[in-house]
Amino acid sequence: MLQQRTLKSLTRAVGVGLHSGQRVELTLRPAAPDTGIVFRRVDLSQPVDIPVKASSVCDCRMATTISPGGDPGAAKVNTIEHLMSACAGLGLDNVYIDITAEEVPILDGSSAAFVYLLQSAGIELQKAPKKFVRVLKPVEVREGEGRHLKWARLEPYHGYKLAFEIDFDHPAVDQTGQRVEFDFSSGKYKQDIARARTFGFTKDVETMRSRGLGLGASMDNAIVVDRYRVLNSDGLRYDDEFVKHKILDAIGDLYVIGHPLLASYTAFRSGHAMNNQLLRALLEQPDAYEIVSFNDERQAPRGLAELAPAW
Repeated sequence: MLQQRTLKSLTRAVGVGLHSGQRVELTLRPAAPDTGIVFRRVDLSQPVDIPVKASSVCDCRMATTISPGGDPGAAKVNTIEHLMSACAGLGLDNVYIDITAEEVPILDGSSAAFVYLLQSAGIELQKAPKKFVRVLKPVEVREGEGRHLKWARLEPYHGYKLAFEIDFDHPAVDQTGQRVEFDFSSGKYKQDIARARTFGFTKDVETMRSRGLGLGASMDNAIVVDRYRVLNSDGLRYDDEFVKHKILDAIGDLYVIGHPLLASYTAFRSGHAMNNQLLRALLEQPDAYEIVSFNDERQAPRGLAELAPAW
């Protein structure tokens, strides 16, 4: 049986929120089988649990934000996508995440620090079958036309692979790779995807800050790009770091469905909102997916049965 996974022990992190600039503490704890990933706002007078589900997403401007039942007026947790991406990359099914503010800390702007934290805690197999969402027919969402076109698609695939193409029409970004494919069967999430950082453009800084966003951003936790070039003195971590970060985000955005996907995801200029629209479009069609487990690990797609080693 391919088993569910949780943490062996608890682990903690402290940082600042990318958009809020607030100091925040995280405590990641083991959870029982079939718990899923649950954020808990422990800073409130009455702690609030927010289970991660596609219907919990209440805002997708600049980041993925969840609240109980997707209620925009309820307690929230912002910018969950990098931590969710790390959980997906390590195949974690059940985790409690205690958080002392409204936004997950940005750390270095990638998911690599979260991967390190989770692997340091260790990963434990549980006595329950791991559940997958298997896509049975193509589902697509599209928006705009011509230069404004963007789309995202899920198709049947025995495994999980993603392909993403960007188009920013910016000299610094255009010099880098524009399209990346990543297949989880490679077992190289940590090496090939996790280190890709979020990025922002100096021309957008004033607008963002006037809206109370990007208050915690710096070159320590983001790639900063002016009109012509990358400003970070250490340059890029990958030749195609911009598009790899979009795949990192997509992995996290799609994991809010509550189980790992068995699907092929393809996208052009998609983002947090469109990724969530795609999940909701899938869930609205009961004949487009099924929940499956593997009693025989040998029948599972390659790369999904191996445990990531502890660091």
